Amino acid sequence: MRSPDQDPRLWPDQSNREDSTREGNDAGVVFERPDGGNGDAVRQPSDDFLQRLDADIESSGGELVPDADREGAIGATMFDLPNSEDGTLTVLLSKENLQRAPSQALVRIKSRDSRDYLGIVANGPFAEPDSLRGDSHMLVTVATRGGIYLPPYHGRIQVSILGEEHADKTLKPPRLRPLPNSPVFALDDTESAAVLRSEGDIRLGMVVGYDEVPVGIPSTLKSVLPRHTAVLGTTGSGKSTTISGLVQQAQAAGIAVVLLDVEGEYTFLHEPTDDPQMLSTLEERGLEPRGIPENDMTVYHLVGRDTANPDHPNKRVFSLQFARLSPYTVVEILDLNDAQAGRFHKAYEIATGMLRYLGIFPARGNPAQERMALEIDDLERGYPRLTLSFLLDVVNACRDVTDKKKADNFEPYNHELRPEVVKKELFDRISREKPSSAISWQALLSRLWRLHRLRVFDRSEDEAKPLIYKQMLRPGRVSILDLSDTSMSELSNIVIADLLRGIQETQDDIYEEFEKAKERGTKASPPARVLTIIEEAHEFLSAERIDKMPILFEQVARVAKRGRKRGLGLVFVTQLPQHLPRQVFGLVNSYLLHKITDPQVVSILKRTVSGIDDNLWRQVPGLAPGQAIAAFPHMTRPLLVAVDPSPAKLRLID
Repeated sequence: MRSPDQDPRLWPDQSNREDSTREGNDAGVVFERPDGGNGDAVRQPSDDFLQRLDADIESSGGELVPDADREGAIGATMFDLPNSEDGTLTVLLSKENLQRAPSQALVRIKSRDSRDYLGIVANGPFAEPDSLRGDSHMLVTVATRGGIYLPPYHGRIQVSILGEEHADKTLKPPRLRPLPNSPVFALDDTESAAVLRSEGDIRLGMVVGYDEVPVGIPSTLKSVLPRHTAVLGTTGSGKSTTISGLVQQAQAAGIAVVLLDVEGEYTFLHEPTDDPQMLSTLEERGLEPRGIPENDMTVYHLVGRDTANPDHPNKRVFSLQFARLSPYTVVEILDLNDAQAGRFHKAYEIATGMLRYLGIFPARGNPAQERMALEIDDLERGYPRLTLSFLLDVVNACRDVTDKKKADNFEPYNHELRPEVVKKELFDRISREKPSSAISWQALLSRLWRLHRLRVFDRSEDEAKPLIYKQMLRPGRVSILDLSDTSMSELSNIVIADLLRGIQETQDDIYEEFEKAKERGTKASPPARVLTIIEEAHEFLSAERIDKMPILFEQVARVAKRGRKRGLGLVFVTQLPQHLPRQVFGLVNSYLLHKITDPQVVSILKRTVSGIDDNLWRQVPGLAPGQAIAAFPHMTRPLLVAVDPSPAKLRLID
């Protein structure tokens, strides 16, 4: 038995024992008073008090044994309140464990009904005083008067339940809620990474709130990249850094990357970054600055246009082929009115008839070309071998016929139309159509001449070759199409439309060759996975433009839908997501949301993008540069991510 002087249960102040008086109470316990007076100031119990206390404890069953189930717990669940919501609950923490449950931390709840639940910290941790309101008059007065009073306090977090945990660590939707006063445990980084399923060989960054939980995209899963991605955020929010890292990581994973660069930002990706802030953050995360290998990266620019990096060691000039463009796409891009569109299609039909008459396409005696001519879907592509200059000659002849001019006075640009017999045939065909309104024909001619003056169509191979898509779709190949010197949006849209269709057609052909090789038992490499990134997507697919260009959007939709089966993924990047139509969001399955300050835009996205909880949406307007909310189908839930800095050089950095 310990003496009163040794027992820690005694009150600490035992001064002046010798000089104090003694007074009793009803329980027979004698206390000493240092001043010899009466009152409630207690200093020392009687000598037999502790023996009697120990006897009472023993008779009540002994000292309370700590609950073994609570060992290692950081807190316990609280009772539900009238404002409690399904899927969330409140957890109370001790002061010592307050910092062990940061935002996005995963916790395991061992409910008192023997069910285990996994949850994630959605709000908090918040510090609250034990016996006072945090905004009580006393605390406010002390704090504002420079006081140092700090009452005992505890922590509170709001946990969103992810699911009920099975014995094999799989999750199922919860049917019930954890019971009150159930112990709560924090998961370590290894367990958290396994639960969040955020791993992937294409690394994006780190989960905010963890030291060692990276966020990545599994490049081989057909349910992720081939189902298309949107990268959204205001200017300066870090989209370019995200895309730069995505391009490099995808290239290292063996994906063929095609990037439509409207500002020339990515034309230096073959060089390691020299930005001090990027270098500092890379070092903190144990990453090294490095560029894409020169031999694996090509910068393409249109003929007659400059590139933002004229010193790139592997740059190519390219031209466009008018025959690849659907006539309906041309009508939409040139914004022709109904009368002009009708005359355009009439001229287009006459032009294709003349190509047949001249034996240009299909060539005489060529059954394969004959079949191809019959199978052409003019909603997807144009007529083979038809050039813009040839169509201009036909439109010019239509105007002449309308003006009652003779074929003798017609001077075509194309030499195939110059013989007198050919000119007569052309004028006879046009006359049978009985064209009218020379003014409307002249307006159409002006629109086509505007396109022709760009001098990017049907150039000779000595000047500029068309894009060779099969070369661009090799594994690990990065193709940057530099459109920074393209002054008119119509031209950029033509390039994008042609590129998307060309990539899709080529990928289809590669897949067919691969399937035939497998049927023959021939060993063949599988087709490359492809990632096509469209910068400033709102310029190409704005809601206003889609209303005027339904055929163009249908082409994009076909590429998106077919691409899912062919390993072809699209990435739409824009700083103006409010200009994208809902149809585009319908094609997208994954999101990277950077800072968006417009509350109306956030509201629109909130109704469009599913799976992101209110707490994350509230953080969107205040995200720091380089932070983003990542929502991918392979992940357990969307996460706030600190995006890795770009290891490669960007031309434009804030």
